[in-house]
Parts: sequence; structure tokens; C-alpha cells
Amino acid sequence: QDKIRQNLPFTLTAGQENAIAEITQDMASSHQMLRLIQGDVGSGKTLVALIAMAHATEAGYQAAILAPTDILARQHATKLTPLCETCGIRVALLTGRDQGKKRTQILDDLKSHAIDILIGTHAIIQEDVHFAKLGLAVVDEQHRFGVDQRLALTDKGNNPDVLAMTATPIPRTLMLANYGDMDVSIIRDKP
Repeated sequence: QDKIRQNLPFTLTAGQENAIAEITQDMASSHQMLRLIQGDVGSGKTLVALIAMAHATEAGYQAAILAPTDILARQHATKLTPLCETCGIRVALLTGRDQGKKRTQILDDLKSHAIDILIGTHAIIQEDVHFAKLGLAVVDEQHRFGVDQRLALTDKGNNPDVLAMTATPIPRTLMLANYGDMDVSIIRDKP
């Protein structure tokens, strides 16, 4: 986490720091985290999620980020991979485009824990995708996934922590937050 922060060309906002503190506290507890990061587009939700994923990898776990589209998954990989490489975190991208030997190699590396963070689309929730030790499941634009799809990701681990990100919470998310099943971190400021 420190190396990622040192390699940023900017400092984190107060809202990002607050969200990271809340997530870190949740991840340290004995209960499974179910937290939503809410913030406008450009507020830095993905960077907060990266710090959380780094926290999971430091503890010996893997992390996954599920994106609703191929384009968004590739954007995440393009942004996050250079930061991760500077501190030795191994990242892979898996989408529906990946077939044959490339897909087989990614799946083998994931199962043997040669991959720390898997970024992908619905391809990462397929039955043949197996993590060695999934500790954190991040769902981007969570309103674009159904309950079964989110559960398919968390079923890939042993009660992994769950971090959802959205700029537009749906009514079901608001109900979960209101009745205590989901905690919320709001990033109000923009970088």
C-alpha cells in the first residue's frame, strides 16, 4: 500500500482517506465486509479499491475486480497494472475475448496463486475459474450486476470481503444500506 501511495503523482483526498480507513477497519474484523463506495465519476473510487486490494494481497490473499463491460475492465487493467507492478503485485485481465492457451494460462496462474489481482468481466465468474485464496471481491458499477452474478463471484472464495462501487446506487442497494446489511463510504470530494 505504501509503495502504491509513493508512486502516485498526487495525494489522496480526505474522502478517499476516510473510505480507505473504513475499509481497512472492516477487513481487519472477524466479520465479512460488505461495503459500498459511493462517489461521483472521477472521485477516485477505483484507487480506493486498489488500496483495499493491495491490503488483501499483503495479507496473503487474492483479489478480483468485476467490471460490467470489456472496455471498463481493460481501462482498469491499463490504469492499475503499472501501479501494481511497481510493488510486485501480479495482475491479470480475463474477459470473454481471452480464449485457448491464453485463457488456460491465466486460469492455471490464478489457481496456483501466481496472480494476486484478477480484473475482468463476467468471464471471471464462470465455473472453470478457480482462485487459490480469494479474500476480496470488488464489484464495479454493482447496479449493472444481478444478485446471482455477485454471489457467483463471492462463491469463488471462503466468505471473501465484498466491496461494491457505484456512482448511482439502485433502490435495492439503498435498502441494504438503510437496514444495516451494507455499510457505505461516501467520497464527496474530487481530486
